[in-house]
Amino acid sequence: MKEPVKAQAARIVDAVRETSPLIHCITNVVTVNDCANILIAFGASPAMIGDFDEAYDFATISDALYINIGTATRQDEAGILNAALGAKAGGKPIVFDPVGCGAIPRRIAVLEHLHHVTGIDIIKGNMGEIMALVGQSAVVKGVDSDGDVKGIEESAVALAKKYRCTVAATGKADVVTDGNELVRLRNGVELLTKITGAGCMAGALCGASAAAASLKGGTMFAATVAAITALSIAGEIAAEKTALPGSFRIALIDAIYGINGALILEKGSIGC
Repeated sequence: MKEPVKAQAARIVDAVRETSPLIHCITNVVTVNDCANILIAFGASPAMIGDFDEAYDFATISDALYINIGTATRQDEAGILNAALGAKAGGKPIVFDPVGCGAIPRRIAVLEHLHHVTGIDIIKGNMGEIMALVGQSAVVKGVDSDGDVKGIEESAVALAKKYRCTVAATGKADVVTDGNELVRLRNGVELLTKITGAGCMAGALCGASAAAASLKGGTMFAATVAAITALSIAGEIAAEKTALPGSFRIALIDAIYGINGALILEKGSIGC
């Protein structure tokens, strides 16, 4: 019998601390520190290396690559491609965060190029970004009563099939799919939307859980569920301690430090 995805996710969260994977991060300048700190608290080892001359070699020895194009320049894109080529050569998972792709179409071209040259294992974006990647309006106006963007499940499935990867669309109730399986993740708090970098931190954690899954034989689907659920539960724990965004950011790092598989099983709201 197939193991439930919540149990798989719990094992992957514990596997991060067991393996302490090295995560090569090329992220935007606003959230470098946030991503590094959340990875350390989660049990992983971050390295923020985007230089063209170093990216390939470092990616080959890392356990996963997280790419965030939030502030990427043309020069940065060259380093991103080199890192992706190194990750592919080393057989390491690649996580792509298409920040701002709805507003700046050139960013979609970066993903297309990587897809054809190296492939992508996980795409993590907000619902507007995921809609934009399948050619739908990125202006999130059509919101149903439960906080969904209309058509998000169909769009996420279509994107996962197009790029042959796992897709996470974050929102009030996150959607994760590999094109075949699909789950809704219903943890989290509004304070996660009141700080800069929560989405970037989720992407970085996807890198850590993808690395652990790769090292321990898990799937990218379960790894994505693990990362986003871990951050959302940490947000809930942090919000019990403060209602202010500045102190919430600190409490979030503290809370992720205590996240383990048992908490995923106890508190994770993972379903259809």
